Amino acid sequence: MQPIGVFGGTFDPIHFGHLRLAEEMAEGLGLSQVRFIPAGQPPHRGAPRTAAVHRLEMVRRSITSNPRFAVDAREVERPNPSYTVDTLTALRAELGNEQPLWLLLGADAFAGLPGWHQWRQLFALANIVVATRPDAAGIQTGNLPEELKQELSQRQVQNGSATGPAGAVILQNMTALDISATRIRATLARQNSARYLLPDAVLDYIHQHQLYTHP
Repeated sequence: MQPIGVFGGTFDPIHFGHLRLAEEMAEGLGLSQVRFIPAGQPPHRGAPRTAAVHRLEMVRRSITSNPRFAVDAREVERPNPSYTVDTLTALRAELGNEQPLWLLLGADAFAGLPGWHQWRQLFALANIVVATRPDAAGIQTGNLPEELKQELSQRQVQNGSATGPAGAVILQNMTALDISATRIRATLARQNSARYLLPDAVLDYIHQHQLYTHP
């Protein structure tokens, strides 16, 4: 059974850094699909700048040419805060307990995991792959919270193909693309060009709906 990747985020807006991360994760882990799940009301950070309907549509437009990518609207359709544990629980109910799932996380998000709702339960629901930069010495484990450091020492594996449906953690080097949604929003607010930072279809949508026109 081929594994499925789960990639959540505000995607405000989605950009080439997100897309390249998903592509390299899919290739490295042999994922049959990566599901992009835009957050509705993310509980771990402030409300997104842009309405969920726009962020969802930008994700849709950005992935149309990649048959391995799919968009999942369940979090933006949820009236309550979007907890990852609830999303993974729902996916487990739909896909069954034997389906290997990989939660795709950046290094900063992984380091903050102990602040997430029912974070230890995530390991029972999915494997976790953490994107690291090749120019950094992986994750600086000394800077991780002690409880997360313990989980990593018990769960880290080197080969994703040898893992089961859930419970493993892999640190995977990714191509370093210094692109951020924050910088893109600031660039657009200054009425400067954001071309080549995100797909043209997304940029066209942003201009059409006059998104990010103010700081």
